[in-house]
Amino acid sequence: MIQISYKKRQMMHAVSDFTNSKDVEPVMTELLTTRQVQALLRVDRTTIYRMVDGGQLPAMRVGKQWRFARVDVERWLHAARSAAFEPAAARSHESSLFREASAAASAGDADLAAILPIAYAQAAQDLFADLLGATLVITDMQGRPVTKISNPCGFFDALIAGNPDGLEHCIHTWQQMAGNVALEPRFAVSEMGLMCARGLIRVGAELKGMVVIGGIAPENWPPTAEQANQLSALFQVRLETVIGQSEAVFRMDRIAQERALRFVQRIADVFSQMIQAWLQAPARGASSV
Repeated sequence: MIQISYKKRQMMHAVSDFTNSKDVEPVMTELLTTRQVQALLRVDRTTIYRMVDGGQLPAMRVGKQWRFARVDVERWLHAARSAAFEPAAARSHESSLFREASAAASAGDADLAAILPIAYAQAAQDLFADLLGATLVITDMQGRPVTKISNPCGFFDALIAGNPDGLEHCIHTWQQMAGNVALEPRFAVSEMGLMCARGLIRVGAELKGMVVIGGIAPENWPPTAEQANQLSALFQVRLETVIGQSEAVFRMDRIAQERALRFVQRIADVFSQMIQAWLQAPARGASSV
C-alpha cells in the first residue's frame, strides 16, 4: 500500500507530481530513496524527515520506506538555490519552523534554518555588511545559504545573475571553508578569484553554521586574460562581462583585511547569542517574524 504524505494546503498539488490529468495516461517518474535524496540535497536523514513532516518535500511511503519523485527533489533544490536572493520575508514557512524549534527540547537536532530568527538575523547581517564594506551571508555547515546575501559586489552579481548553477560554485567554496580545521578566520580564494573568510556559529557545543565575508579583491587583481576566460567558461557568462565588471569588487588594504578577520568571528558570535536568546525566549513561538 502506498501512502502519500503532504500538508493539507499542498494536497491539491501532490497528484500532479506523479500523474497527468485524469484524461491522460499516468506518467512514470523516477523515484529516489532517502539515501539518494541525502546525496542530492546534502542534508542528513533527520532533516529530510522533517521536511516531509513539514510539507516542504512531497514523499510517498512504499512499505516501510520513503520514496521521492526526482522532479520534486529537483524543484526543491532549485528553490533553495534561488532562496539566497529572495527577501527573508518571502519565506512563508519560517514561522512554522520557528514554532517547531520552540517545541524542541534541545537545539542539538535542529538545523540552522530552523533555529535562526531569519528576519532579525537578516537585518543584523545587512548592517554588518555595510559596516565592513564586504559581502556577507550566513550558511549552514554544508555551505548552503540560510540568509539572503547582503551587499553583493557587482562582480559577484555579474557572474551569478541569470545562472542558478553559478551559486553552486560559491556553495562549493563555502563547503570547503566549513571543512577547514582552522578555528581562527583566515582568507581563502573563492572560485570567483575573490577573497573570503568565515566565522563559526556555535550553539552550545555544536557548530551550526558560518558567517562568510567575501567579495574582496586579492592583491593580484584584476584577473589576467587567461583567468578571465576561465571564469567566463566556469560561470557561463560573456567574457566582456567578466572583464567589464572586474573592478566592481571590494578593496581592502592590509590593515582593513586584518580588521575584517578580527570582526568576522565576533559577528558570528553575535548570531550564536541571538540563537541562544531565541531558543530560550518563552514566547518566541507566538512571535511574528
